[in-house]
Amino acid sequence: MQDCLFCKIVAGTIPSHKIYEGEHTYAFLDIRPVHIGHTLVVPKNHTEDIFSIEAADWRAVNEVVRKLAPIIKEATGADGVNIIMNNKKSAGQLVDHAHVHIVPRFADDGMKGLPQRDETPQALSKMRGKIVTLI
Repeated sequence: MQDCLFCKIVAGTIPSHKIYEGEHTYAFLDIRPVHIGHTLVVPKNHTEDIFSIEAADWRAVNEVVRKLAPIIKEATGADGVNIIMNNKKSAGQLVDHAHVHIVPRFADDGMKGLPQRDETPQALSKMRGKIVTLI
C-alpha cells in the first residue's frame, strides 16, 4: 500500500533497524519501545490486521515470532516477553498494517498485564453461546 508506514519500511524507502527478513516477513526494532529490544514482526504483504490477514502470512509471522522471542529475551537479558497484537484503533493499533510485538519484560519493570474483572457464570455461559454459534 502506497501510504503505509510499514510497507515503506519493508520496501526500504524508510530506514529501520532490521533484525530479520524472510521471504514473507520482516522484523525490526520499534523506534518507541516499551523496553529496548521491543521488536515488530510484519508480513511483507500489506494487510491491515488479524481480521484480513491471509493464513499463510499469519503462519509466517507467528513462526518468526516463535523464532525471535527467545533470541530477544537472551539479547536483552529480559526475564520474559509479551507477545502482543493490537487490532483496530480501539485496541491500540497505531499503524494499519498487521504486526506482532515482541516486548522484553523485566521482573521489576512495574508494568502489569491487562486489567481483569470477575464475571458471573451466567454471563460467561451466554458469551460462550454467542461465540460458538459463529464458529
